[in-house]
Parts: sequence; C-alpha cells; structure tokens
Amino acid sequence: MQWEIVIGLEVHTQLSTSSKIFSGASTAFGAEPNTQACAVDLALPGVLPVLNRGAVERAIRFGLAVGAHITQRSVFSRKNYFYPDLPKGYQISQFDLPIIGQGSLTIQVPTATAGQTYKKVVRLTRAHLEEDAGKSLHEDFLGMTGIDLNRAGTPLLEIVSEPDMRSAAEAVAYAKMLHTLVRWIGICDGNMQEGSFRCDANVSVRRPGAELGTRREIKNLNSFRFLQQAIEYEAQWQIDTLESGGSIQQATVLFDSDKGETRAMRSKEDAHDYRYFPDPDLLPLAIDNEWIEQVRATLPVLPQDMQQRFMEEYSATPEQAAIATSSLAFARYFEKSALLAANIDSTMIEKVITQILSPDERQQVADIIAQDVAKTKVRLTCNWISGELLAWLNRTETSIEDCPIEPSQLVQLALRIENGTISNNAAKQVFAAMWARECGGDADAIIEVQGLKQVSDVGALEKIVDEIIAANPAQVAEYRSGKEKVFGFFVGLAMKASKGKANPAQMNEILKRKLAG
Repeated sequence: MQWEIVIGLEVHTQLSTSSKIFSGASTAFGAEPNTQACAVDLALPGVLPVLNRGAVERAIRFGLAVGAHITQRSVFSRKNYFYPDLPKGYQISQFDLPIIGQGSLTIQVPTATAGQTYKKVVRLTRAHLEEDAGKSLHEDFLGMTGIDLNRAGTPLLEIVSEPDMRSAAEAVAYAKMLHTLVRWIGICDGNMQEGSFRCDANVSVRRPGAELGTRREIKNLNSFRFLQQAIEYEAQWQIDTLESGGSIQQATVLFDSDKGETRAMRSKEDAHDYRYFPDPDLLPLAIDNEWIEQVRATLPVLPQDMQQRFMEEYSATPEQAAIATSSLAFARYFEKSALLAANIDSTMIEKVITQILSPDERQQVADIIAQDVAKTKVRLTCNWISGELLAWLNRTETSIEDCPIEPSQLVQLALRIENGTISNNAAKQVFAAMWARECGGDADAIIEVQGLKQVSDVGALEKIVDEIIAANPAQVAEYRSGKEKVFGFFVGLAMKASKGKANPAQMNEILKRKLAG
C-alpha cells in the first residue's frame, strides 16, 4: 500500500513597518545587539503596548489579496511560555479571534515533465498579528548563550494553511507563491536570510483515505531548498518508522541542513499548554468598512491575475508567466519588454503598466500584439527574458531592479536575431557584452565592434559552398547516394569557413541545392 503525505504550513512574515508592533523602536536589520530594544520591548515595569496602525493595514491588505474574511473585531491574547529571549514570559498574539479569517491561494505546481504544471487551491485557515521574540546567540560566547532583543516586538503576520498539500513540491510552490504575494502587495520584503519570511512545516503521513496521522512540526525553515529537503526527509522518516512497527509522537523538530535530516527538539505543545487569555492592556481591535475599502483601493493587480493576462496576451508559457510575476519589478520589466517588441508607443506602455487603460485602448494594444509579426517578436523577447536574462540574474545574484540591461536594449538584441543580423550563438556573446556595459549596452554597436554580423550575401555563401564541395568529392558522393547524415559534415565546414558568421538558414538552403546537383 502507498502512503500519502499531508502538509500544512505556518509562515511568519515580518511586516514592512519601520517601527515595532507595540512600540516605537526601529525594526531595521543589522544593528548592534540590544540597541533597538526600548522599555516596552524589554517588558520593564509600568510600560504599556500601543498597537501599530501600519501593521494592521498590512494585515488587511493580505486578507483582501487572498479573498479572506476580514474580522472587524479581533482580540490580542497573551501566549504564555518561557524562553530566554522572550522578556515578558509571554508573547502578544491572537488566538480565537484573529484579524484574518479563511481565504485561499491558487498555485501552479511543476510536474516531472519540463514546462508543465498543474493548478491547486490551498485553503488558508487564518492569518494573525503577533510580536516576534528576541534571538539567542550561540556563537562566540564560550559555552554561554547571548541574548539579542532587537527583534523582540517586531511585527509578524503568521499565515496558517489547511493541511492541503500532498508533496514537498506542492509545499514549495505554495511557499513561493506566498513569498511573491507578500512582496508584491508591499507588506514584507521577503528576505529569507534575514528572517523576514520563514516557514514551519507540519508533516504527517497516512494510508490513502485514512484519518490524519500524527504530525511533527519542522521549525524555522528559511529557504525553499531546505523546505523541500526537510519535508522529504521527515516524510520518509515517518514512513520508515511506521513500517518498522514504531509510532509517531507529536513533536517540534529542527532541520539540520548540513546533514540533511530532521531531529526532535521538544514534545509539541497544544493550544491549552500556552494558557491563552485576552491581553488586558490592549482593547479589542475594531476595523470599519471604510478602512477596508480604503486599503482595497490601494491594491495592485495581483500576480495570479497578471500571470493569466501574460499567457493570454503575450502567449507566455505558464513557466514564463510565473517567472515574470516573481516580483512586481520583474513583471514591469517583462511587460515593458513585450510591449516594446510589439512596437507599442511609449505613452501607451506607461498606461498598460500602471493599469489605467480604457477598454478601447486595451483592445488597441491587444490588436497590435495579435499581429503575426508582433507575436514573433514578443515570443522571442519573452524567451530571452526567461532564458538568458534569468540565468544571468541568478548566476550573478542580481535583482531585476539592478539589471544592467534595460528592456529597450534587450528588445534591440532580440530584433537583431529576428531579422537575421546575428545568430543565436552570436547573440549570447552580445548579451554578455551588454551585461558588462560595453558600448553603453548598445547591441548594434557591440555587433559592429566585435564583427558578429551574419553573412547573408548569397554570392559569398555560394562561393564558400562551391569550394567545400570541390574539396570533398567523397563525402559529396556519400550524400548523393542517400547518406543524409553527411549533411552535418558540410554544415560544420561551411560555418567554420565563414567563421561562424554565415546565416544558418541561407547556408543550409544553398548547401542542399548545391549537393542535390
């Protein structure tokens, strides 16, 4: 019998406010330890928390983005537990009345077949506001532990999913979509290295159709790669344990990225262990309809909607659309490039990108893009963005905001491939030079300086072919006797003779005509 993996994620997103959720202390990353912890964060006697309006607004933005219920009267509670970096001995969080109720997120999950995905809806149970704890420092303390309380009181939105995911791939796709969304709507910078976006994975296994198994929670996963590895290891460990006659005990576990394995940290607490009760220092949070509508008016077009439009209007593949909407800045780069390739004027481009087109203008743009010539240019440009450009961004760890190649320059390069000025191989040389800002990133100037322009002169190409045929009579005879594989031999010689500058399509056509006799 097969086993089924059941996964739910709890994702902690640090909200992008400049001050903490209940105090005016700074949330800036990287300060010296304990320099950004005020009296409220340190829980000194007599201090009172004051709720940060910006944190609430960001929570509302998220709720609207996932189609969730916005709770108009929510309550903050004290979650009681002892930890060295928790000064108060409790965490201010939300329990039975969270600010965000049930919603959902639609994800595209990659399959084993390259370029193919399937759609899945992951339900969200809730999202609630809470404060972060401090940080325990274990290095450089000679057997002791240091405590840095700079993070204490940092605003978090904890996003809890239903146990709807059935594989590590689905969990990673969900986490990536969530990561894209919170950055897209401007509520979190998504910096996983700095702890701004971190995941806890609840993993259990069961026989198909059986009741849910006992879960173990993998804490503080701060990369998508670690999330996948941790879930895969944990699921297999649980299966092996059950098949060998053992049982699973509810526990909190950590993932050792060096060894690629999980290990138990402590038995898992249930809600009653935390002795939640309403915080007496904070009034219930009241949110009226007017505030909700004000926030709704500031939301951008959401990434899943833009993905669909990119596929419909620019013929982008699902994979390309997902890449293009990995951030709002990337989407703008992608769309501007596509519109430039389709020869849309600059005024209209700005309107498209800022979503202020009238229906007539939208139709006008769509009609231009739908033309065969424009389609070809747009498709080629999209391929270069999702191929060479993305590879260089990843290889050099460069964000799209810092990309040295402007959309207009990338389109210029794509058009030189499309009109036969340069070959694909030569284009990669030009791209590398553009990335290095040679000739100011001007593709035409680089092509000229490096002498990369294709030879398309029929007379010159025929002369090369005639010389090759005359010098290789034995291979000519083989080809004419039906051994068509020999054709590659002639192509290689022709390209070598032209120093790689021959137009491949023209060269192939001339070779076939001449070899046919």
